[in-house]
Amino acid sequence: MDYKENYNRWMEDDYFDKVTKDELRTIENNEAEIKERFYKNLEFGTGGMRGIMGAGTNRINVYTVRRATQGLANYILMQEGDVKSMGVALAYDSRRMSAEFAREAALVMNGNGIKSYIFEDLRPTPMLSFAVRQLGCVAGIVITASHNPPEYNGYKAYWSDGGQIPYPRDEAIIEEVNKVNFSQIKRLEKEEAEKAGLYNVISNEIDDAFVENVKAQSLNPQLINEMGRELTIVYTPLHGSGNKPVRRVLKEAGFENVHVVPEQEMPDGNFSTVGYPNPEDPKAFALGMKLADELNADLVVGTDPDADRVGAVIKKINGEYMILNGNMMGSLLTEYILSQRKLSGNLPENGAVISTIVSTDMTKEITERYGMAYMEVLTGFKYIGEKIKQFEETGSYKYIFGFEESYGCLSGTYARDKDAVVATLLICELAAFYKKRGLTLYEGLQELYEKYGFYRETIESITFPGIAGLESMKAIMTCFRENPPKKINKTNVAEVRDYKTGLSKNIITGEERKIDLPMSDVLYFTLEDGGWFAIRPSGTEPKIKIYFGSKGETAEQAESRLQDYERSVMEIVKANK
Repeated sequence: MDYKENYNRWMEDDYFDKVTKDELRTIENNEAEIKERFYKNLEFGTGGMRGIMGAGTNRINVYTVRRATQGLANYILMQEGDVKSMGVALAYDSRRMSAEFAREAALVMNGNGIKSYIFEDLRPTPMLSFAVRQLGCVAGIVITASHNPPEYNGYKAYWSDGGQIPYPRDEAIIEEVNKVNFSQIKRLEKEEAEKAGLYNVISNEIDDAFVENVKAQSLNPQLINEMGRELTIVYTPLHGSGNKPVRRVLKEAGFENVHVVPEQEMPDGNFSTVGYPNPEDPKAFALGMKLADELNADLVVGTDPDADRVGAVIKKINGEYMILNGNMMGSLLTEYILSQRKLSGNLPENGAVISTIVSTDMTKEITERYGMAYMEVLTGFKYIGEKIKQFEETGSYKYIFGFEESYGCLSGTYARDKDAVVATLLICELAAFYKKRGLTLYEGLQELYEKYGFYRETIESITFPGIAGLESMKAIMTCFRENPPKKINKTNVAEVRDYKTGLSKNIITGEERKIDLPMSDVLYFTLEDGGWFAIRPSGTEPKIKIYFGSKGETAEQAESRLQDYERSVMEIVKANK
């Protein structure tokens, strides 16, 4: 069925409501818009689905949410055991239509005889991960588009271990979703589902248990008792789900001087004060830094709409504020956690720190200094969650900490996804640790560089909207894959790792080796001077992301090298765009 036939079907079929048809009627003379909305089904990928809200098969709406849920339900019903009574947990964030999409997903599960357990109000994504395990559910769903702009929403699926669904189970679910026609969707009305005992609201006991597990990750409660009143913290939930749990955890842990950015405190699916609610974006912290300046605050912390990512702003020696990137934050927390656990005698011999292939190399040096194992996984926190599960099943390692450069981390195993609630607690504790020593977090970061070397990282994201954008993305990946550069600026490329073929090639010796990670469309180039860059299409947005990393004997050298890599690589990208 081509895009025009799909459009006509939605206009004629009684299954689609009047509001949907009215919206589609406004584009009846816009051929390009009709094609964009109907030329394909919104893809349900390995991380679920994410897209612009609106009517159409290539948009996220109640119909595409129902279709995805029916596919997931079909897969659940293929499993052994009493999966219907185990049920599915559901959560949602502050985005427009998030509550409605979560309710629709619950009612489709109910239509298939599967119990649903849904939070009565918005909750962070990591709390959903926790609830799946706490309630003994077979799966979980969270409705969120994370840090995307307000026109987006999304759907993430979790399995019984509380982690996002890994290979090969993810591909089996994708296959089931792709089989579903709208006519096959089973759904109950809410009143009928409640009467049958299938639609259930999650009690506050889950919130309480989650908070206790987060607070248990504190490494030095006595330090917080001493410094909790001295440290001035500004917090912004960026209109999202972190507001209540983050403030509760900080208060109960002992941080008494926490100030919330008032303009960004309440849920707002339009994100009216920020537009793009991403803690990676400096603009997201404009109001937070303004308040911090007025209060002479020690730091600003901000969580994204579903509170799985966190950003921090710290004060430099000259009094100006700077934003920590995800690599800086991950390195600071890795050093703090390992050093404090060693000091308390609580550092296991088989401890492991996990990060992603596109995160900073500094962490390798930190873990080596403490005699810990360091492991790399593909981009996406689900791979870190998968490692936690493996460790528990085999007893091979003890998980200590995991993070990815995109502002996500997890301490503890109560959840299997990144958690901005625990990250905020630990960042504040870290700031208290340095303040007690008479230092700022900025000075603590400089100590880290002096100890391990000057590392610098950056990322370029290039958006490719629409159908033509997909072809541009393919052309760029093909160029780097089939004609890999031999030099970047004046530095030789030493090794090329192609995670799609699973092979790594040493450019100097010609030797090839297998990469022991799942297949993924990622290219990674190691340079002779210790630098690197990697390129991959985003799994959730129409973007190509290019990551760069350098190391120098001085901060200036590291920064200069990084800029040289970036300039040279972006010239190749622009030539093939």
